[in-house]
This record gives sequence, structure tokens and C-alpha cells, in this order.
Amino acid sequence: MFNVLLLDDDKDFLKALQSYLVKEGYSADAVTCADDAYDAMYHTTYDLIISDIMMPGVDGFQFAEHVRAINSNVPLLFISARDDIGAKHKGFSAGIDDYMVKPISFEELSMRIRALLRRAGISSSRRIELGSTILDSDEHAAYVDGVEIPLTQREFNIVFKMLSYPRKTFSRQQLMDEFWDVESTSTSRTVDVYMTKIRDKFSVSKDFEIQTVHGLGYKAVPR
Repeated sequence: MFNVLLLDDDKDFLKALQSYLVKEGYSADAVTCADDAYDAMYHTTYDLIISDIMMPGVDGFQFAEHVRAINSNVPLLFISARDDIGAKHKGFSAGIDDYMVKPISFEELSMRIRALLRRAGISSSRRIELGSTILDSDEHAAYVDGVEIPLTQREFNIVFKMLSYPRKTFSRQQLMDEFWDVESTSTSRTVDVYMTKIRDKFSVSKDFEIQTVHGLGYKAVPR
């Protein structure tokens, strides 16, 4: 499942947008100010960010510049009531990837999201194929040479996420924040235990390996 961060101070629009994306199969977090968006980004790795422009405090332009300073790859889409060329020019100069003018068509938004994810190298088909290794999010199953690998839901989600971003290092804390409940009493040591299990289960695959990045975390590296 792909994570989308939504930022807009119009709560009604935000709720409608979040509801639509969830129905489309995305995980969507909704916030109404940039400070809350920064907090969310600290705890979760997002595949796409959608932001308004005109908001109290930090506006969309400033937010986009900040996002680009810390992440040059995540697709960033503006949805705004502003339809002037100046706003669009300023947005693209700040590093956004696409721009839509309110009111929007959710169907068109869905097409644009798929295009942004595709250009970013993220498959929106919910299926990853790497040589003889296949992970199917709809089936929630993994196969190597046609043989299913027995995985728990959490193990599958971790591997799917890491293979969606090959060679990207995920810290133990990032993985804890995304795949364990906030009420969990588990520690970062739990992540190490899960990685050992995942490595063991995928030892039959010649297509990728989970590498330890000492002092940081883990990454999935295609062979």
C-alpha cells in the first residue's frame, strides 16, 4: 500500500480527498498545517505529497521548498484555487511536479497520481516483479520461482515497502513508526529480529538481498 500525505486547511475538502484516496487503495494521512505535515514526514515515508498553497503560517510554496531540501525525489502535487500563471511558476520553481486547480476531478487526480508514481519509479500496480521474485499486494503473497514464501502480514509489508524503494536506507525508527502501532512496547531490536526472519525466508531468492547499513538501518538491494 502506498502512503500519501495530504495538506490543506479546508477540512471538508481534505476529508473528501482522503476518503477518495483510501477507496482507491492508498493509505492517506491528512493534516491542516505545515508543522503537522513535518511531524508526519518524520514518522512516515511517503510515496506522494499533495498540498494546498494558501494556508495560515507556512504556505505551500515554503512547504514545497522545505520538502525539496530534505527529499528531492518524493512526487509533490499542488491542488489550489489559484489559477494564475504566477502561482504555477512559483510552485514549479519551488520543486513541485504537478499542479491542479480547484475544483478538481477525482478521476483526473487518480490518473495524475499514477503518472507521478510511475515517473518516480514507484509501481502503482500493487505488484513487484524482480526476476523470479514476485510480491503481490492484492494477494498479500510473495513467490520465488512460483513457490509461495510464507510471510506474516508485517513481514510482507516491510519487504514490499523496501523493494518499492530499492537501495533506499530505512532507519529502524522509520520502520518502527510505520509498521508497529504507537502503543507497541517493541524496541528497535524487534526490527533486527524481523530482518533476520525475512532474510532467512528469502534466502532462496537470487534477485535481492537485505543489507545492513551500519549505524543507520536496512536497505533492499537488487542483485
